[in-house]
Amino acid sequence: MAGILVVAEHRQGELRPVTQELIAAAVAAKAASGETLTVAVIGKDASAFVPGVQVAGVDEIVTVSGVDNDFDPDTYEAVVKALIDARQPGLVLLGHTVDTLGYAAALAARNGYGFSTDVYGIARDGSDWVATRSGYGQKVNVEVDFPGRSTVVLTVRPGTFKPVEGSASATVSEFAAPAVSRRSEHLKFEEAAASGDIDIPGAEFILSIGRGVGEEDNVEEFKELAEAVGAELGCSRPIADSGWLPKARQVGQSGKTAAN
Repeated sequence: MAGILVVAEHRQGELRPVTQELIAAAVAAKAASGETLTVAVIGKDASAFVPGVQVAGVDEIVTVSGVDNDFDPDTYEAVVKALIDARQPGLVLLGHTVDTLGYAAALAARNGYGFSTDVYGIARDGSDWVATRSGYGQKVNVEVDFPGRSTVVLTVRPGTFKPVEGSASATVSEFAAPAVSRRSEHLKFEEAAASGDIDIPGAEFILSIGRGVGEEDNVEEFKELAEAVGAELGCSRPIADSGWLPKARQVGQSGKTAAN
């Protein structure tokens, strides 16, 4: 079994940023293993996303166009399984996102794949893959291996891998989507409440505060400090729950994950 498969994510006609991060993780894995890298794009207009995944290091782009553009967990599970059956990749990378929460675990459990979630490190040990994730409330790093598993599925933590620069001339092929009995129907998108220009996951420098600030009135001092040093102001869950800062600024295990 060989090869690395990345499953792209897109929403409302645009590739999601996690796709570029997944490709970056796969490029690093490719360098460690020497295996080929394939990116799969699923959707009725899959071919429209091909230029966006023509990234340096990608060997092949597979378009799966016999399905709707809107995400459906049953469809993605069936398509990814069919791709694995046909391509036999040793490593499959998905984003650790709200989409994959709907199908990744079921995909792995039903088909006996090695599986780990919220991964932020991928390494090679001989012919085997090893994933690194957090444990015990992010207090320790845990290395996970997958003995006896010919295919390993990992969901990768967003904000971990910096997108690769440069373009590629990867070959483009088509893949026929299997028939799927959907159990849900997409109705519409509803935009989340506006959070202004807050971008915790993409921030390069975060000044984060917690209960140690003492009182709500002291938060203003840290806002000024963050502005003075060019940082994005973040906070712990108690600060957000108290309403001292908006939820969009919450970081950590129960908040937003920041880039390394």
